[in-house]
Amino acid sequence: MGASPGGLVLVYTGEGKGKTTAALGTALRAWGQGMRVLVLQFIKGNWSTGEQSAVKKLGNGFELRQVGDGFLDFKDQKALEKQKKLAREGLETARLAISSGQYQMVVLDEINYAVSYGLVDKQEVLEIIENKPPEMHLVLTGRNAPEEIITMADMVTRMENIKHHYNKGIPAQRGIEY
Repeated sequence: MGASPGGLVLVYTGEGKGKTTAALGTALRAWGQGMRVLVLQFIKGNWSTGEQSAVKKLGNGFELRQVGDGFLDFKDQKALEKQKKLAREGLETARLAISSGQYQMVVLDEINYAVSYGLVDKQEVLEIIENKPPEMHLVLTGRNAPEEIITMADMVTRMENIKHHYNKGIPAQRGIEY
């Protein structure tokens, strides 16, 4: 193993399932290598998930915080404004955490989705990427990753939806989707 080239920007995007799962797997690997990890979930709301339970069991060095309020309802303007407020606050939390030097990896889960739906400003996310400490890894997930983010990234994986159980009317499954 050679010298470390510094922190990478990783993007998991696309229409297929597995973006958050891939990011959490990467984060778990980093934690296992002794890195301090922070995962900020921008869209996922206040329901109990398997990843929350697992992170509690990991102990020190791996944090998961939900900074969103669940799935978006574009018909409910009041709820949408609340989501925007929470997303902006989450982005500020991310900015502070990234600049703190406290973490070697930060995951911004569903940030691409938050950008594409106008919850946060794309330019602010680009500035966060540009200003991240050179040794820190930054992971961004979510559908519709903007071209500018893809261009700035060191690695991009696009998940392709070939077949999904939702299409057969099978609902979200414990341990698979949450």
